Amino acid sequence: MKLTDFKVLTFDCYGTLIDWETGIWNALQPLISAGRINIDREEALARFGTLETELEGAGPSLRYSTLLAAVHARLAKDLGVNIHADLNERFGGSVPDWPAFPDSAEALAYLKRHYKLVILSNVDRTSFAASNRKLGVTFDAIYTAEDIGSYKPDPRNFVHLLAHLEADLGLRAGEVLHTAQSLFHDHVPAERAGLARAWIDRRSGMVGSGATKIPAKRPSVDFHFRSLDELAEAHRVEMGG
Repeated sequence: MKLTDFKVLTFDCYGTLIDWETGIWNALQPLISAGRINIDREEALARFGTLETELEGAGPSLRYSTLLAAVHARLAKDLGVNIHADLNERFGGSVPDWPAFPDSAEALAYLKRHYKLVILSNVDRTSFAASNRKLGVTFDAIYTAEDIGSYKPDPRNFVHLLAHLEADLGLRAGEVLHTAQSLFHDHVPAERAGLARAWIDRRSGMVGSGATKIPAKRPSVDFHFRSLDELAEAHRVEMGG
């Protein structure tokens, strides 16, 4: 199997293209300061990830910005911090402030010359539009949790993806390489959907799982890269350049 075998790269966004862990950690600072909490980044992100997964399952139709605000409120309660509701809303609206990974825009610009590029993300369209401005590329299709009514790893998200890739772009599952960081949210359901997979292992060499939930059984992947730039470089090598 080669990278050049595929016609479309379908991307998770947050954790793969946008550095959501840095974004979340930065957005949590007002809460941490208000409660004078002694908590390190890994613990804070792990707590966030657990609550986010729980609320995504309980409220699959919640708009992502609303879900983030609810996670923040739950986290404040769990940490014993009394805060004004405005702080929850500020956190819910923080996605536009989350930074892109340094290699994302340049690598996407290169990959755009060789593939269709598609987003499948656990987010709402307004939040993604702000992130997309940091990525600097026009995606051929964007499918969000807001559109689908459920959050990954729900298999409905990949059913929606494959149905719309065929209907909207004339692409079949065998032409798709799903490209993502999260094993739990993306690679497990993508494997079950029969898709080839490229793991962008952004946390390679880091201690702890951060905001990323680890599946009980690690799925197989077809390609393993530490960054999007590594994927782009591997494609250049295959192309002979």
